[in-house]
Amino acid sequence: MSDYTPDLSFERAALARGFTRVAGVDEVGRGPLAGPVTAAAVVLDPDNIPEGLNDSKKLSHKKREALYDQILAQCDVGIAHASVEEIDALNILRASHLAMERAVAALGSVPDHLLIDGNLIPKGVAQSAEAIIKGDARSLSIAAASIVAKVCRDRIMVGLAQQFPGYGWEQNAGYPSKQHREALIKIGVTPHHRRSFKPVHNILYQE
Repeated sequence: MSDYTPDLSFERAALARGFTRVAGVDEVGRGPLAGPVTAAAVVLDPDNIPEGLNDSKKLSHKKREALYDQILAQCDVGIAHASVEEIDALNILRASHLAMERAVAALGSVPDHLLIDGNLIPKGVAQSAEAIIKGDARSLSIAAASIVAKVCRDRIMVGLAQQFPGYGWEQNAGYPSKQHREALIKIGVTPHHRRSFKPVHNILYQE
């Protein structure tokens, strides 16, 4: 079941139902202990789709970077974030949905139907929407959104790694790798750590 190849079947089905602008939406960064959650929304031009779109997790770093530039050049793209403060105040699910809502709002023109990766539709989206489980492996629009969100967030974490060395964010993107967990104990908690996440919370409150 896991070997999907993303195609345009969801997009075509929506257009057949009378929608005219279909956007794929995905987020990245629910699992990390540090950094924002980042979402992207992408409306593909069916006549000009970048070659090799796939679930970002299945692509090499180099391929993702190349596709990121192509998607930005050839598609309508919205990118948005929810901050560490928002993640801690709301919870990670609600914050990731907020980032998705903001990404849709950041598109150049308003879509009338959304294909959203996952099993839930964010409460704040005004338009028609459907949730697609494993959407980044099944829909080309969601695959494009997954690539944009991942590349964008990885770059943010590389930038933060220069300000806060030692946690390995340039490699682990804030996920709880061994190096990151050890650095949390040795170096401590930064302003970019999610205090509502257990490993961070436990270090802050072990006194």
